[in-house]
Amino acid sequence: MGFDIARAQVSEDDVATLLDRHFELMRSQSPAESCHVLPSEDLAADDISLFALRDHGQILAIGALRSFGDWGELKSMHTAQEARGRGAGRAMVATLMQEAHALGLKQLNLETGSGDEHLAARQLYEKAGFSECPPFGDYVDDPLSVFMMRAL
Repeated sequence: MGFDIARAQVSEDDVATLLDRHFELMRSQSPAESCHVLPSEDLAADDISLFALRDHGQILAIGALRSFGDWGELKSMHTAQEARGRGAGRAMVATLMQEAHALGLKQLNLETGSGDEHLAARQLYEKAGFSECPPFGDYVDDPLSVFMMRAL
């Protein structure tokens, strides 16, 4: 695939639009207490690396990596509905893993939903070497969440 993946800013119009779509979708699928999506302004923090994937200038996916010292968390992974099935998600996960290596992180974690609407995401992460784990960081057990990790 000829994807262009580069660091992004939440202030970029197409990035902001896709982040808003992601935020609204996640909020619609889980009650507030079980929804851990970050608002776009939080993705501008110094400990977060935000990336956008484009094909011929059109944004297809976003993803972020939050660093916690020697481990990191994948955040705001989202592929536009109309672009799914083209390998954008795999390419974004690979890029975030490369960034984690460059930062010297030893492990990557993530939280995603447990419902059918998140099955494709869980399968994507499993194919990238992630496996289920207990809650990490500030997360607590929640039947609507699946926690995953991967050593680097």
